[in-house]
Amino acid sequence: WSDDTAAEAWAVRESRRARRLAVRVFHTGRVEIVVPRRTSRRAIAQFLDGHRAWIETKLAQARRRAAAPEPFPPRTIELAACGQSWRVHLAGGSGALRARTIAPGILGVVGDACAARLAHRALRAWLGERARAVLVPALAECARRHGYRYQQVAIRRQRTRWGSCSTRGTISLNSCLMFQTPEVMRYLLLHELVHTRHMNHSRAFWQEVSHHCPHYQRLDTELLDGWQRVPSWVFGKA
Repeated sequence: WSDDTAAEAWAVRESRRARRLAVRVFHTGRVEIVVPRRTSRRAIAQFLDGHRAWIETKLAQARRRAAAPEPFPPRTIELAACGQSWRVHLAGGSGALRARTIAPGILGVVGDACAARLAHRALRAWLGERARAVLVPALAECARRHGYRYQQVAIRRQRTRWGSCSTRGTISLNSCLMFQTPEVMRYLLLHELVHTRHMNHSRAFWQEVSHHCPHYQRLDTELLDGWQRVPSWVFGKA
């Protein structure tokens, strides 16, 4: 599906679970229309006509919050959450492309870099590894300090959520938290831990968050704008 007024194509995704048409505008500026199977093009067009103003408003917000374009591969990667700065070095070589530490503070992209998409994947895989090494123990420490329990942790690279907590006690954390300040990161960890007791955003939930984090409103606003601090390669090509 291509919208002539949009800078990029608006993607349509059929879903077996969908019972009605829905639209999502990602912070990257990507627009996705989720439709039930066998939905006609006419029905999709009518849906878009009715939601065009809302989509354009969300797109404008996404453009304001989007990270500035940068050359790839990046010269440095700043992981503010743990205070680490990594200089990226294209080491070349053969074999599968991978990113690994080759010296303190130096990240080597090693292997056949003939395809840029492979370099993107290598850096994303490395980001996931660093996120697991930092966020998992940080969550455990936060839970111990404030008396919370959870079952397990999942590290993901998500476009819309910073974190989530399932009814079974699984906490999912976005690897992009690594680009946020330590204070914002800790707030998000606490936010998800409180969800182990309150599976909603009720008054009781926010009261408990406020008890542990009196400045949560400021931090929540910073987190909302946190996509500006996520480098473009994290959600870029491939």
